[in-house]
Amino acid sequence: MSSDPVQDWKQWHEQRTAAVSAPYGPLALTGTYWLSDHPDGRLPGVPGLWRDAGEHVHLTAAPADGLTADGRPVDGELRLTAEQSLPEHASLAAGDRRLVVLRREGQWAVRDFDPASPARRAFQGIEATPYDEQWAVPGVFTAYDGEQRVRVENADGRERGLGLGGELVFTLAGTEHTLRVAVEDDGSLWAVFADATGADGSSYRFRFLRPGAPEADGTITVDLNRALLPPCAFADHFICPFPPPGNTLDVPVAAGERRVRAR
Repeated sequence: MSSDPVQDWKQWHEQRTAAVSAPYGPLALTGTYWLSDHPDGRLPGVPGLWRDAGEHVHLTAAPADGLTADGRPVDGELRLTAEQSLPEHASLAAGDRRLVVLRREGQWAVRDFDPASPARRAFQGIEATPYDEQWAVPGVFTAYDGEQRVRVENADGRERGLGLGGELVFTLAGTEHTLRVAVEDDGSLWAVFADATGADGSSYRFRFLRPGAPEADGTITVDLNRALLPPCAFADHFICPFPPPGNTLDVPVAAGERRVRAR
C-alpha cells in the first residue's frame, strides 16, 4: 500500500480485472455439476463415470476419455476428494480444461473450468466507480459469543448454511449501518450485502466486502470503494450466497465494482 489511496485503488482494480479474466479465473467456469443430479454418473460434457462414494468421489475413466491426473492419463478408477488448490493447479484435467471436485453440506459436485468459455471471450472489463474518500469510513467489529449459522438462498436456487461471526458497524452520511459478517480462518472479515443500487440495476444485485482483519479493539476501515462483484456475476455456475437477513442497506452504495462489461 502507498500513501495515495487513489493510486492504490487503481492498482487493486487492475489486479482484479486480470484475476477474473485469467485462463482459469471465474469467467472460465462453464459448469457446476452435482452428482446427486446425475445418478447415472454421466456429467454433461465431462468424460468418465462419476459416483458419490460417501467420503470421496469415485471416478472411472479409460484413456479414450482424455482425462489426466497430475499429467498422467487416467486408466481405471480414482478416489477423489475436494480440491483445495486453485483451478489452474487442479490435478484433474481434460485437455485445457480443469476439473475441480468440491463438497458443500455433504453433497459432491464437479466444476468445469474452460479457458475458451464464451463468458471469458466476451469479457470487456469490470464497470467500477473510481475511488471516492467518502466511501472509506471507520467501523467497529463486535464478535458473537459463537458462530451463528443462518440459512440463505444461493445463486443456484438452493438454500445453504452461512456462518456468521459478528457484526460490523459503520456510519455513512450521518446514518449508522450494521452488516453481519463471517470471520475467515485468518481473522479477516467477509460480508455479503445488497443496497439500493442493486435494486435499481445500476449495480449487480448483491456484492461482497472483504475489509481485512480488525484491530484488537475491533476497529477497522470499511472501504466500500472495494466492494466486490461475487463470482456468480462472472459465471452463472457459481453458488454464491445471497445476503443474510439484515444485510440489505437502505442507501445506494455507488462505489466499488458495479457490473460486468461484456460484448
